[in-house]
Amino acid sequence: MNKATLGTVLALTALFSVTGCAKKEPAAPAAAPASPMAGMQPGQPHPAPTAGEAANVDLTGIAKADGGKTVAEVYGEKAALTGQPVTVRGKVVKTNAGIMGKNWVHVRDGSGEEGSNDLTVTTATGALPNVGDVVVVTGTVAVDKDFGMGYQYPVLVEEATIVVEPAAQ
Repeated sequence: MNKATLGTVLALTALFSVTGCAKKEPAAPAAAPASPMAGMQPGQPHPAPTAGEAANVDLTGIAKADGGKTVAEVYGEKAALTGQPVTVRGKVVKTNAGIMGKNWVHVRDGSGEEGSNDLTVTTATGALPNVGDVVVVTGTVAVDKDFGMGYQYPVLVEEATIVVEPAAQ
């Protein structure tokens, strides 16, 4: 196995252990270690945060960013937005730091239905916003990104800048 492939496999393994996205399977026999992909179906996109993870985040009253899009609009216009910059205002519902050299942030604004209501955003490593923060995200839209091992994203905002807005008084 070459170094690049080994590095990718190790990065994805770390990703699985940090994000907890794989479903738990019943314990395997002692001789067979459990696969980090247990329960994930090939060709299926990476799951968005569960209702339990996002349940404590109030999405009411989030106004669309000036000149920006809602999460649902980004999904609805993804073909036209591919490779284009986009700005979205929403609340952070989940974060993962330093995976594959990036931070991963899930943002929702109350728009969209299941499957088009959660926007995954990547940023350079560094400080992460907190879950519940209202943020304005600006980055480049990518569609149908497949990182392998079940990590597929129908829409992704890459290399984004994230500005945390002050909390309302």
